[in-house]
Amino acid sequence: MTTKRMSIMATALLLATLFTSAAFGAVEIKIGHVLNQDHAWNVCLTGFAEDVAKETEGRVVVKIYPGAQLGNEKDVIEGLTLQTVDGGLIGGGSFQSLDPKFGIEALPYAWKDHETAYKAMDGRIGAMLLDILAKKGIKGLAWWENGFRHITNSRGPIAVPKDMEGLKIRVTPDKMRLDTFKTLGSSPMPINFGELYTALQQGVVDAQENPLAIIASSAFYEVQKYLSLSGHIWGSALLCVNNSVWNKLSDADKTTVERLAVKWRDEERRQILSQEETFLTLLRDKGMLVNAVDKAAFKAAVQPVWAEYEGVFGKELMDLVREYGD
Repeated sequence: MTTKRMSIMATALLLATLFTSAAFGAVEIKIGHVLNQDHAWNVCLTGFAEDVAKETEGRVVVKIYPGAQLGNEKDVIEGLTLQTVDGGLIGGGSFQSLDPKFGIEALPYAWKDHETAYKAMDGRIGAMLLDILAKKGIKGLAWWENGFRHITNSRGPIAVPKDMEGLKIRVTPDKMRLDTFKTLGSSPMPINFGELYTALQQGVVDAQENPLAIIASSAFYEVQKYLSLSGHIWGSALLCVNNSVWNKLSDADKTTVERLAVKWRDEERRQILSQEETFLTLLRDKGMLVNAVDKAAFKAAVQPVWAEYEGVFGKELMDLVREYGD
């Protein structure tokens, strides 16, 4: 028997095994997220799904639903707690609907860089938050990310906190974020994202804040001249499933799925970092004027927010943020 023929037979056997497993007793996990098919979330979820099928020999089949096909993040979280939605890749801050402590990652200037945020979420802070979710019927598999948020505007470069004074800026309707920008002297407005481009174009607001991927994909460079690399907030993304689905897996398959969730977490993070450089180059090429900011000055300026929200997050969690941030 030739090597080529043996290879073909081995491939056919693997496919037959996967098909048989999928047809008889396989655990199917539908995972939803709100971003588009080209985003690193979806690319890496696809790789994760392929690896899970292969390494469990089809006993676990993961199907990916991008673009909010399973609902927005609030819908998916509710479904996870009710055990009616299998799984999701969800921005960590969205879990504030279950417990306000999940807002901790969005504490302004909590993380000086990506690595600091990774250590916190892969370490004790992330573990504390996963313990909270476990009691809500959700199994967290790995902390992925959405990246740092930066400020664009049509008025001028933002380098120090004083440059924020009087700036009309669109933010998400999150109380701590609204309080943050009020503390900086600007006028935050919670405009629906679908209306944001027009609001910027018509001057309803001067500015907005988002990760570079969203700034680029939304073509905000057409209506915003200045990009200030504020990095004021870092956002995680949690890959998770409901407990009912998780408990259907064997111990061996659980170990495999968790290992692959971490493998693809690392790849997703690598892609996010790589894409940030790509998007920054694109935005410059589109004519945006890019500048750095005095992050130490901004962190000092938002300390009243830290003080106010210590009562929300608790001293233990806040002390951990300081520990990881130092």
